[in-house]
Amino acid sequence: MGFFSQHSALVTQNFSFTRHSALIYKEGSMNRKTTTILLIAFFTVFSCTVFVFAGTIQLPKTGQTTCWDVNGYVIPCTGTGQDGELQMGVPWPSPRFYDNGNGTVTDSLTGLMWTKNANLPGSAMTWYQAVDYCNNLTQGGYTDWRLPNVNELESLVNDDEPNSAAWLNSQGFTNVQSKYYWSATTSAYDPSNAWFIVMSSGNVYNYYGFKSINGFYAWPVRAGQ
Repeated sequence: MGFFSQHSALVTQNFSFTRHSALIYKEGSMNRKTTTILLIAFFTVFSCTVFVFAGTIQLPKTGQTTCWDVNGYVIPCTGTGQDGELQMGVPWPSPRFYDNGNGTVTDSLTGLMWTKNANLPGSAMTWYQAVDYCNNLTQGGYTDWRLPNVNELESLVNDDEPNSAAWLNSQGFTNVQSKYYWSATTSAYDPSNAWFIVMSSGNVYNYYGFKSINGFYAWPVRAGQ
């Protein structure tokens, strides 16, 4: 899946500081000689700009290694400039998914932990029901489960596979449905809708995902730390 190009942030802070002036007069003797030291420190006020670079964030590879021509036929990737040739991003670890043996699977690429059963509730539900279900889930000894946001959900898609659901079922997960999965991300275009993913094709939508009407699947996630 491709959900992660490089971004960098630049933070600029302006501040001023003052070197205080001091006048110190000291008289003393050294080797029977009186030494007078007059130290005058100057008073300076100035401003400076400090640039603080936040680190870079590199997105992972999409998983795509194949290239296609205008008619949809597979072709050699060399010289196409397609994703299958360039394969930009962070390489996927191998194996990518680790079965924790407690009903959970950790994605070594993102660090996210998912329920091994991708249809743990056993049926589709509205968006509100999906959010409540995930928030109240206890699985693998953890209670901090939640409905994934759209980026997290999309991170499971393998763009080199014609059916990501079938691929995920071969990677240690069970019951991954080749249908619609809710994300926790509301559509800003129409807040009565939420973003969702067709897990077979990997397509992402923010319309016709009516929160109160549609029955889609819920796949709980939590931070893997």
